Amino acid sequence: MTNFRKIGRERLKAMAVAGDWVLESMRVLGRTGDSVVGEMLKSRPEFNVWDHYPENDVIDPNTHGQFYYHAHPKAQRAGEHGHFHLFIRQEGIPKAIRPARIGFPNGLSKFDNPMCHLVAISMNANSMPIGLFTTNRWVTEDPWYLAADTIALLDRFNMDTAYPSWPVNRWMTAMAVLFRPQIEALLTRRDEKIDRWRKQNPTKNPFTAESLEIISALKISLKDQIAAIQRAL
Repeated sequence: MTNFRKIGRERLKAMAVAGDWVLESMRVLGRTGDSVVGEMLKSRPEFNVWDHYPENDVIDPNTHGQFYYHAHPKAQRAGEHGHFHLFIRQEGIPKAIRPARIGFPNGLSKFDNPMCHLVAISMNANSMPIGLFTTNRWVTEDPWYLAADTIALLDRFNMDTAYPSWPVNRWMTAMAVLFRPQIEALLTRRDEKIDRWRKQNPTKNPFTAESLEIISALKISLKDQIAAIQRAL
């Protein structure tokens, strides 16, 4: 449970503005019968699980943010339509922030994507965000950045481009601000769970363990989040 009273006033104001951006983006899309998820699915004729939407992801060449939408069969059976994965690409990561070497005795694999996974946003069939979660590194095949370093990169996620949809890009950027406290908590819980797993399985690598896929998760509500921010202000 997030204690909004402990969040600094300036952070709360930024979250409130982000909430306005989220709602405004959805309002504008709704006027033409469109939606956040619908904008992603326009890029391909059929919606197939595992495929990326758009096909080559959304990448901001200046801010180096990246995201895509896709779905897993198991998650769909549990009520999720699909989810967004948010990243900061290598070009946007300061040199002082390095991937963790734990679990990689021979260094990072050549197959690693040069980016940092920030968080994933679950969506329902009505194109509403219903959850946030973090994943293990084998899921997205990117280097593993510790929670503190990943949190430090959250401020850099800014999709400031019109492709493939300006309202969706602003929505995505704003969601990372609106739910910043929860994202930070999930990343901290992610590392704590990995540490516990390593102690319980000292001869195994947690980053390749298929039993560890979604490491931390929580349900979210736009309405409740915005209302809680307003009360705290």
